[in-house]
Amino acid sequence: MRMRSTGLTLAVTLLLSGCLSVHQPTGLPDSSVLSYDGTRVVPPDCNALSAPSTMLDAGEQRPSVAFGCATYTNLGAMIARPADLVAPLPTAAPSAAMGAAAVRRYYEGTVTPYDANVSSGSQ
Repeated sequence: MRMRSTGLTLAVTLLLSGCLSVHQPTGLPDSSVLSYDGTRVVPPDCNALSAPSTMLDAGEQRPSVAFGCATYTNLGAMIARPADLVAPLPTAAPSAAMGAAAVRRYYEGTVTPYDANVSSGSQ
C-alpha cells in the first residue's frame, strides 16, 4: 500500500510540475534599456521596445505593445541616486547603533525631513 501511494504521489508531482513552473516570457527587455546621462536616468525609447501582438481580437491583429516601457520608465524615476547605475557605492556593514538612533528619532518625532536635493544626485 505504501509503495502504491508513493508512486501515485510521484506521478501527481511530475504531472503538476509543468503547471507550477514559472515560464519567463522571451524577448522582454532587461535593465540595459535604462541609461544615465550624467545627471539623471534616461527612460527607454518606447517605440524601440514595441513588439507586435500575437493576439487576435475578433479576427483582427491587436495593436503592438511596448512591453517593459512603463516598468522601466517608472524604475528610472524611482532611482534615488542615478549615478549608481554606472558606479554603485560600496555597501557598508549594517550598524545597530545607527538603526537604533533612527528608531529613537522616529519615536521622539525628530525625524529629519526628506531633502529632494540629496536624492536627485546633486551630492
